[in-house]
Amino acid sequence: MEAIKPLPQVSSFSASVFSFLDDRFKESTDLSHSTGLVSELQTEISQLDQRLAGLNRQLESGLAAYASFSDRVGGLFFEVNAKLADLSSSTSVTRSASDSGKEEEATEHVAGEDLPSLAKEVAQVESVRAYAETALKLDTLVGDIEDAVMSSLNKNLRTSRSSGFEEVRLHAIKTLKTTEEILSSVAKRHPRWARLVSAVDHRVDRALAMMRPQAIADYRALLSSLRWPPQLSTLTSASLDSKSENVQNPLFNMEGSLKSQYCGSFHALCSLQGLQLQRKSRQLGIHKGENVLFHQPLWAIEELVNPLTVASQRHFTKWSEKPEFIFALVYKITRDYVDSMDELLQPLVDEAKLAGYSCREEWVSAMVSSLSLYLVKEIFPIYVGQLDEANETDLRSEAKVSWLHLIDLMISFDKRVQSLVSQSGILSLQEDGNLLRISSLSVFCDRPDWLDLWAEIELDERLVKFKEEIDNDRNWTAKVQDELISSSNVYRPPIISSIFLQHLSSIIERSKSVPALYLRARFLRLAASPTIHKFLDCLLLRCQDADGLTALTENNDLIKVSNSINAGHYIESVLEEWSEDVFFLEMGTGQHDPQEVPGLENFTEPSEGIFGEEFEKLEKFRLEWINKLSVVILRGFDARIREYIKNRKQWQEKKDKEWTVSRALVGALDYLQGKTSIIEENLNKADFTAMWRTLASEIDKLFFNSILMANVKFTNDGVERLKEDTEVLYGVFRTWCVRPEGFFPKLSEGLTLLKMEEKQVKDGLSRGDKWLRENRIRYLSEAEAKKVAKSRVFS
Repeated sequence: MEAIKPLPQVSSFSASVFSFLDDRFKESTDLSHSTGLVSELQTEISQLDQRLAGLNRQLESGLAAYASFSDRVGGLFFEVNAKLADLSSSTSVTRSASDSGKEEEATEHVAGEDLPSLAKEVAQVESVRAYAETALKLDTLVGDIEDAVMSSLNKNLRTSRSSGFEEVRLHAIKTLKTTEEILSSVAKRHPRWARLVSAVDHRVDRALAMMRPQAIADYRALLSSLRWPPQLSTLTSASLDSKSENVQNPLFNMEGSLKSQYCGSFHALCSLQGLQLQRKSRQLGIHKGENVLFHQPLWAIEELVNPLTVASQRHFTKWSEKPEFIFALVYKITRDYVDSMDELLQPLVDEAKLAGYSCREEWVSAMVSSLSLYLVKEIFPIYVGQLDEANETDLRSEAKVSWLHLIDLMISFDKRVQSLVSQSGILSLQEDGNLLRISSLSVFCDRPDWLDLWAEIELDERLVKFKEEIDNDRNWTAKVQDELISSSNVYRPPIISSIFLQHLSSIIERSKSVPALYLRARFLRLAASPTIHKFLDCLLLRCQDADGLTALTENNDLIKVSNSINAGHYIESVLEEWSEDVFFLEMGTGQHDPQEVPGLENFTEPSEGIFGEEFEKLEKFRLEWINKLSVVILRGFDARIREYIKNRKQWQEKKDKEWTVSRALVGALDYLQGKTSIIEENLNKADFTAMWRTLASEIDKLFFNSILMANVKFTNDGVERLKEDTEVLYGVFRTWCVRPEGFFPKLSEGLTLLKMEEKQVKDGLSRGDKWLRENRIRYLSEAEAKKVAKSRVFS
């Protein structure tokens, strides 16, 4: 019978053995399980022996490969040494005095031929040596990584939670970082070693594929031992809006070894994520500072948020008809725990050298993302279904109100959580990428059809409210009186313009909450642009009604058109001012949806701006109806001077000393002054100036063509009569300018010719166009000047 081996001395036991025995044999009854424990240990020893044998085989193959490399390098070195020896002997041959010159020339020729090839072979040897050393070093490092990963997966080592487990994992991460540094250097300096880099990447990826899930599982276990997430069962709707003074934060309550273990696990996760980002940047050829293009949520923060999300959704289901409670709860959780992100976790992120990450920002972003996901899956489908199913007007109106209420809650929530992030002073909220991550409205990025639906509802609600204001005639007659708006004094707009701008500004303000630039432009195109078109249609309809009823012969109709022009010009000026704002300039850069939606035209051209089309239509409307006003007055003036123009004999009759102006012209001038005065009182100054200048130009053509070019004969009295009539005509326009004759160029220059002496005219016209220019006659052609001169009768 084999002798029983004595038990080893207790003093020879290591600390890990004592810890293992204490865990397994806590009570005397545990001795009954010793047989099973022995079997388990024997199985594990067998597995370790097999692993050791495998490692020995890997070591042997590695040594064999190294020996092969060494033999090859040795052979190359031997060849190089032999050639160097030959070269040395060839250059040291004793030359005779008679043929020393020939021998030296031959030797130099041989050396010149051999040196380039020798240099090339030396470089090849050096390259092979560097490759071999790098490959061996990487193989050793990757082997260490694989061993560390296998050790970290050891069940007994993990369950004991000994310091050895943390050390093994830390060693694996450090080795991974060293390996990545070498791979980055190789990728930059030796691009032809791509197959070596690829082979190492493949092995490292396999190791990371085992390491990351285990690190996350350990992190989750630690969170569970910390009793995370905290209890939410005590929340009530009344406590959602107030910050809890005695909120229980397990992260702040950690102590001793538990805190050390949590910080180590958090640091390990951050280090692994930082390593993955470095590898991705290298593989994609991204330079330092461009990682923002591949921003990933912080894994450790996501693991904090996920169980909170599950716990919160039990409350969400009770508040499906009260979405304001959902937003309030998410904001309360976000706000109550955001401070611990800065104070406890941010130093760990910095220590892991995870550049560009803010724990506060990641916490808020993760909470907003969880809310957005719930909205997409549970809330929006209900609201869209209500709109689709509502056939009756009242039901659809209620569905629209509910939809707009939900949007209001989202906008308010986004502003509150963004204020939490901005308190850190790190995040620039002006960047679309950052806004997308902390905005619940980012749900529209994946569902632009919901954005279109929102724009449609927003437009309908605004037009319903605006229609009530349009139908109120007082809003079209009373002027805007606002000293703070300088343009209101210039354009003299009716109150309806200010009311319209309030509605339009409200739509624009709501669009600013949309986190993506192309979505903002899309929303404005669908909601704001049709609102402007509707207002322009109202202006056009009022002008057409006035023109259709009385052809603008009544003063009230002239006032109605003038007010409409004022309103349009005021809106036009505001749109022009807005177009210079950064908010609208960004949308005018031609940036489009990365996933173009069929059926939607390009929202803007870079040169036009977001409201370029609307601006052009308002301008076209204004110019058209300013011209219409001048045409109406000219038509009435023309009708009243028909007799004056037809009386061709009056230019040969003697002057009536009792009248300074022709009697037939008095009524027409009175009409002209009366109508222009009405328009002056109601039309804005800029458009009135354009109107009377156009009118003056048309009257100038009328007088010149109907009198001076009508083969009429002028005596001295006739010329004097025409001069006095034109002075009175000029007097009507002298109210708005200093030299009104400048706006009647042809009539003034024709009268100048008529007043010249016969000899002066005949001699001058014989000189042609040059004489006309010398006498400042620039608007009459030579033919027109001769015809005017022929109408003069000299006595």
